[in-house]
Amino acid sequence: MFVLDNTGPVHRNLPVSTLVEKALVRGEGLLTRTGALRVATGKYTGRSPDDKFIVDTPAVHDRIWWGPNRPMPPDTYQRLFTRLAAYLQRRELFVFDGFVGADPAFRLPLRVINEFAWQNLFAHQLFLRPTPEELRGHRPALTVVAAPGFSATPAVDGTRSEAFIVLNLEERLVLIGGTHYAGEIKKSVFTVLNYLFPERGVTPMHCAANVGEKGDVAIFFGLSGTGKTTLSADPARRLIGDDEHGWSDRGIFNFEGGCYAKCIRLSREKEPQIWEAIRFGAVLENVVVDPETREVDYASEAITENTRAAYPVDFIPGAVTPGVGNHPRTVVFLTADAFGVLPPLARLTAAQAMYHFLSGYTSKLAGTERGITTPVATFSACFGAPFLPREPLVYARMLGERIERHGSRVFLVNTGWYGGPYGVGRRMDLDLTRMMIRATLAGELDNVPAEQDPFFGFLVPTACPGVPPEILSPRRAWADPRAYEEQARALARRFRENFAALKGVPTAVAAAGPVG
Repeated sequence: MFVLDNTGPVHRNLPVSTLVEKALVRGEGLLTRTGALRVATGKYTGRSPDDKFIVDTPAVHDRIWWGPNRPMPPDTYQRLFTRLAAYLQRRELFVFDGFVGADPAFRLPLRVINEFAWQNLFAHQLFLRPTPEELRGHRPALTVVAAPGFSATPAVDGTRSEAFIVLNLEERLVLIGGTHYAGEIKKSVFTVLNYLFPERGVTPMHCAANVGEKGDVAIFFGLSGTGKTTLSADPARRLIGDDEHGWSDRGIFNFEGGCYAKCIRLSREKEPQIWEAIRFGAVLENVVVDPETREVDYASEAITENTRAAYPVDFIPGAVTPGVGNHPRTVVFLTADAFGVLPPLARLTAAQAMYHFLSGYTSKLAGTERGITTPVATFSACFGAPFLPREPLVYARMLGERIERHGSRVFLVNTGWYGGPYGVGRRMDLDLTRMMIRATLAGELDNVPAEQDPFFGFLVPTACPGVPPEILSPRRAWADPRAYEEQARALARRFRENFAALKGVPTAVAAAGPVG
């Protein structure tokens, strides 16, 4: 068990109200008009994947996907650990003891140790909160230590910069320093679970999940900006979780007890459940706030486009507690295609589902990252490559087997552009996307005629209740068919180039990609 010596005062499992008070007294944030705690994370307003390391011990070496994962030698790790432990001596610390994994059969005790009260509040709201009885017998199986004030020295600590996220999978210990962005806490835990759960027969998934009145579960995969959190928070269905789940022989279960929603351009009209969830106890990262009125300007990107809200899942009305559900009836892959090529809705075969899961496509837009002036095709294996310690095929095979075993239907949904690329076409209206997804989940499209997409091969419904039919076909939505074909061929080529780098893919899956 991880132990720190010679610390200052240690506050264990403080209630939300006390954590908020501590954060305010310590000058860590301010209260907005709705009572949410607003904080700023400084230089790092998002994850820093290039600063993440896995300790390369003999016990884990042969199980790691070393392509995107950076190794850290054990002796280098030990030096960094010693320096971090020295930094924490005589410092006031905050401890959260809780769990990950809503299914009791797979639940893991978690401990998060924080330098800041607001980050401990974040952990309290994002992970599963214990009962008083559970606290008495709590023994962590995974520990996260987050000390943003400790900056690494690359020449001494073997890091790339002052920021570091180091996962010791053998000891089940995560060290975070040099960055205040709380998402590193959440995603480092997810990465550890992605390492542990496959050996327990659980398919870990970067997805949201909800359930209908008849117990029909749907899961939503998607990268940031594709609408995963927004579309899963549907007033007509009950939310199981917005980001991380496991699929076992028992069904699915949420890894967490909270939501971490991107809130740029959030509106009460479009996303009422998320809007109402941002109240006392919630944490807002890097939003712009009027210092006098304490009103939040959700439209402002003055600090970052990646503004975030963290809140307990039960702040969403009707959320499923505990976060468990049946085997999914429907699997949805979300993408935000800025090239205007992919249809807003398409049904995938089993092989196509594997292909698009391994591809994990969306597009980055101009202005979202330094140096990007035109839309860029982005591929992230399994819709979460930065969080995969194992080879993508490990997760893809597990998901494919479960989809086949339980007869789950798989759909691709484009929440991006139609009628032309970014700057020419239009962004798909959220209300129309909701109509398409609701029709899909209700089975209303099962017998609707479909056309085969000429470039990607999947089946595109020709009609959907409440949706103009010309929107459903990308070719017909474009004013210039020749321009559409050129753009479609270019995107298909990017898919093929990305997929060529994957090794060991079954022939049927490799053949299920673009055909044009």
